[in-house]
Amino acid sequence: MSSEEDFSLVVTPAEKSLDEVLTSISSYKKKHEQLLQEQKDLIASRDDRRSLAEDFRRRSHKLTKSLEEDKQRYAEQLEREKAKLVVLKQDETDLIQQIMDVQAALREEDAQINHLKEQTDVFAAVPERPVVFKGATGGSDNTPVFDMEPQIVYPMIGGTALITFEEEVVAKKILGMMEHQVDLGQDCRITVAAKPVQLMMPSVVEISSEVCPQRILISNLPKMDAERLVDQLEIHFSKSKNGGGEVDSCDIMSDSWTVVLKFVNENIAKGLTDKEYHDVKLQKTKHRVRVTPFVNGKISNLETRMSVCPRTVLLTGIPDVMDQENLQDMLEIHFQKSSNGGGEIESILYNPLGQEDSALFKAVSPKEEEDEEEEEEEEEEEE
Repeated sequence: MSSEEDFSLVVTPAEKSLDEVLTSISSYKKKHEQLLQEQKDLIASRDDRRSLAEDFRRRSHKLTKSLEEDKQRYAEQLEREKAKLVVLKQDETDLIQQIMDVQAALREEDAQINHLKEQTDVFAAVPERPVVFKGATGGSDNTPVFDMEPQIVYPMIGGTALITFEEEVVAKKILGMMEHQVDLGQDCRITVAAKPVQLMMPSVVEISSEVCPQRILISNLPKMDAERLVDQLEIHFSKSKNGGGEVDSCDIMSDSWTVVLKFVNENIAKGLTDKEYHDVKLQKTKHRVRVTPFVNGKISNLETRMSVCPRTVLLTGIPDVMDQENLQDMLEIHFQKSSNGGGEIESILYNPLGQEDSALFKAVSPKEEEDEEEEEEEEEEEE
């Protein structure tokens, strides 16, 4: 062996006894068992935590879904409430409109009531007129009724004439012949055509009345000079101390001996009519006159119909061959002769060519016709 070789110290452990080995094995077994137990505990703890995590995830998902559902229900409820609000607002608008309509209707009813009350006051305050009982009485058939006598203006063109006969049958005969040869003398004849006269007649007339805010009707006046009466009334009612004001016009109605006085302002008449009786100096003495409202009439409804005059014919195509008066006489002579189909003429109007004229037609009441027939019968008896 070389001296240069290395040497190391080797320590050989002492051999353990069997008991020590058994004890050590037993110790390691216990440690192994502890490790196994700890592993089981860790696995159990892991499984519990996983279970808790899964349960948490399920609960979280459920809560999230519930929250979404609640959010959806809230949104739907909000939309429903908004729709209800829109309906309620519309109902409120409709109710407000209904209230306004009812208020307008009430105002109109109040105005109508006031108007009717005003009319009642007017009818109760008509001018007084003296009435004397003559001892004669009549039944219900003799009750006076309101009647309207129409007056129609008929425009005439040149070269025409209107003839009204006393008998309707004569007018029908003239219209049936249509054309007529009128002899003017000296071998001169003219041909005229006979046509019916159609007039536009009122069939229904409705008149509404209202109190004039500017006019008053003064009655219970003494008989005196009309011009002086009007002047004194105008002077009296133009003074503010008498309740009057500036007068615009003052007119006397001679048939009823009443005066219509119109003020410039509209707030004067009512105060005077409310007082009704006024003491006015007339003929140097105080005279008590009555002041009542003045009622204006206005046509509110007018319906018309075409009516043919039964006794009047229209002659057309009349040439201008002589002066108006002579030609009218010639026409009247021609159509009075029974040989020409004519008869007694009540009236005639001729309008020459190149001129314009108007004829006035008046309605004939049955009573007037009866009176005319009685007069004709009396004349025949006298003859």
